[in-house]
Amino acid sequence: MRAELDLSYSQAGSLNTSNALGYLVGALLCTHYVSRLGNRRLFSFGLVVTVLALLGAGLAETFIGQMRFANEVHAQFDCSFVIPFHSFMEIVGSEATLNIPKPFKPEVNEKIFITRDDKTETIKVKGQELYIGEVEDMADAILLGKAPRISLDDSRANVATIFALLESARVGKPVSL
Repeated sequence: MRAELDLSYSQAGSLNTSNALGYLVGALLCTHYVSRLGNRRLFSFGLVVTVLALLGAGLAETFIGQMRFANEVHAQFDCSFVIPFHSFMEIVGSEATLNIPKPFKPEVNEKIFITRDDKTETIKVKGQELYIGEVEDMADAILLGKAPRISLDDSRANVATIFALLESARVGKPVSL
């Protein structure tokens, strides 16, 4: 992938780190939201978070995109190294807005906010030290033979989405998966 995208080792390392951070944030949020949103909607959310993290890792100074899912669900995003103090994540839906103040480096006891109408609910997310969940998951897969939380198919789908976004930006037209 590094060679295909003509990335330096530093850029490829940043890409990998962003992937790990997206995995951590997704794991923290997943336990809270799976019962509320269901697996399919939660997976779509996780896909968008992963794409944002990877695109923000150094592929471009600024990247703005839109993704269309089934049932006319749309996701628009921007990520940039030139927008000052823009290190939060805001997901705006038809029923609520989710604000994640520290999506790329969450603390052990993190808070996220969901706003419906004019009322904001604070949701406490119990986490762990940065990267611990990822390391434990990898150790369980290697030592205990457990299936990893993020399957190879999910990882391939995330990479395919990122390539489609990059291709769409390159050609200036929508790209379907």
